[in-house]
Amino acid sequence: MKNVLLTIAYDGTGFSGWQRQPQRRTVQGEVERVLSILCRQPITVNGTSRTDAGVHALDQHCNFCADFGIPVERIPLAANHLFLSGSHRPGAVSDVRILEAREVPPEFHARFNSRGKRYIYKIRNAAEPDMFQRNTCYQIEKPLDHDAMHRAGQTIVGEHDFRCFMAAGSQVGEDTVRTVYDLSVTRDGDWITLSVSGNGFLYNMVRIITGTLVEVGLGQRPQESVASAIKERRRALAGHTAPPQGLYLAKVFYDEAELQGSNNERK
Repeated sequence: MKNVLLTIAYDGTGFSGWQRQPQRRTVQGEVERVLSILCRQPITVNGTSRTDAGVHALDQHCNFCADFGIPVERIPLAANHLFLSGSHRPGAVSDVRILEAREVPPEFHARFNSRGKRYIYKIRNAAEPDMFQRNTCYQIEKPLDHDAMHRAGQTIVGEHDFRCFMAAGSQVGEDTVRTVYDLSVTRDGDWITLSVSGNGFLYNMVRIITGTLVEVGLGQRPQESVASAIKERRRALAGHTAPPQGLYLAKVFYDEAELQGSNNERK
């Protein structure tokens, strides 16, 4: 029995999220379909992050256990060919791709062995929207003060109860304490990128953080309001939920030292 860890990237536009759902196209469902063909048996994968509909991934991970004949290192090539099966358009590119496959110890689990994640959120801040970017970013036409957004975001760094940044109605149990190791807001021309790393994230947490900081950048709320929302633990005191298409799962960390070292390099 082999335990295989896959590294996957995908454009979330055409998926109803990661998690398998009846009668809906999902990333997990598509990966399991293709792996079941390759391994000639039903395959179930364990994903690290259950991304929502429209959310993208640069570095999603999942693992599965099975006995099969194909060499592990050939899984990406064979699977990526099958993702495109049925498409006869010249130059066609699948919206999901396996980047790497490697065998891991029998007890390894893609979700439970994860030590942290990094998400990035992309904002296009220009006077005129770009229709060709509508599925890849949050487009905001009014000027944003990204420096104010960055300063306000530093309040979020550290260990806090982040209940204020959790979607209303979520059921996560009693523990809503998480540690954010690093948060930055940078600008390159019309593009603003929010990057945040942590040991775990509540449902819609990054999108609500982004919406809150956008309101700071628009001058609609003071920077100090971020700290107040965290202290009061009230969703109503935080900002709006930014749309899913700007969110990317950028990195999954399985080594605590790598997580800490990566964040130190970014400072």
